Amino acid sequence: MAAICVYCASSERIEARFVELATEVGAELASRGHTLVSGGGRVSMMGAVATAARAGGAHTLGVIPVQLEGLEVTDTEADELVRTPDMRARKAIMDDRADAFLGLPGGIGTLEEVFEVWTSRSLDMHAKPVVLLDPYGFYDGLFRWLREVSDAGFVRAEALAALTLATTVSEAFDLLEKDLPSPG
Repeated sequence: MAAICVYCASSERIEARFVELATEVGAELASRGHTLVSGGGRVSMMGAVATAARAGGAHTLGVIPVQLEGLEVTDTEADELVRTPDMRARKAIMDDRADAFLGLPGGIGTLEEVFEVWTSRSLDMHAKPVVLLDPYGFYDGLFRWLREVSDAGFVRAEALAALTLATTVSEAFDLLEKDLPSPG
């Protein structure tokens, strides 16, 4: 089917429910026949997505900068592991290899990655779907702020609409699959 890039936390200081959500995402990705594109770490949410995806038979691609190999504990079990010199190269490969982007709860790295692919979509630089999965209201404040800056004229309504919010795992994958670009 498609290569789905999943952005999420690699912090081990988070609540177990977030890791469980990542496990559910990995299992759903595999059950729908997709490939996982991830940041190449094997801890916390990042590791849970990859482990569950592989357990369900999905192909996994991990992309990790050499500087993060110790910090994010490299997912050496990835079907394909790409080491990059820096974060910019990592994101470029992940963007290029993905057909769609799914953001889970995460910190500044997750937000930075989601905002970059969302911005490029809103500028018609690609037509790949960008979905945030938020079953816990984690991003409520962010979306409230985004609506405020849109109302103030800083973000076009069309740009705001290019970032979709889902509250369940199945809804997130339905939205991703509905908006996948046509081949060619």
